[in-house]
Amino acid sequence: MFRGNHPAKVDEKGRLKLPAAFKQLLDAQNVSQFYITSADGKCAEIWPLPEWEKREARLMEFGTLNGAVNKYINQTSYYGQQAELDNQGRVLLPQILRGKAVLDAEVVVLGKGNYLEVVNQTSFEQQLAASPMTDEDFEKLAGIMKPQTNAQTNS
Repeated sequence: MFRGNHPAKVDEKGRLKLPAAFKQLLDAQNVSQFYITSADGKCAEIWPLPEWEKREARLMEFGTLNGAVNKYINQTSYYGQQAELDNQGRVLLPQILRGKAVLDAEVVVLGKGNYLEVVNQTSFEQQLAASPMTDEDFEKLAGIMKPQTNAQTNS
């Protein structure tokens, strides 16, 4: 389970050295293959290949005739490439995605549960400042985090 924030840099060749905390988790699971993609072109998602394959299988249950599934597959295929961790712990971010998401120097690598998200550090910090958590957001979270009763879990 990936969590937290680790600042990093993308080198001039488009390679991202995975932060040590995340690399340790991947090493423990013996993962060196990834699918790197984006659903919107604003960030890179680095999925351990086994996790991405689970996601693909779930999507294929609905088939590409489903409009939303087809759009998602088109987006993630357009921005996506399979990548392998090199012996220095780096992955090559797809060029088209690096350009669109401006992943060319200082980035933030965020743990998002079963994948990592890479965003431009400056843009992300501006987004956080422009859209802080509101009381309404905290109320919604409180409802989500409230323990469920047996009646709720059995329905």
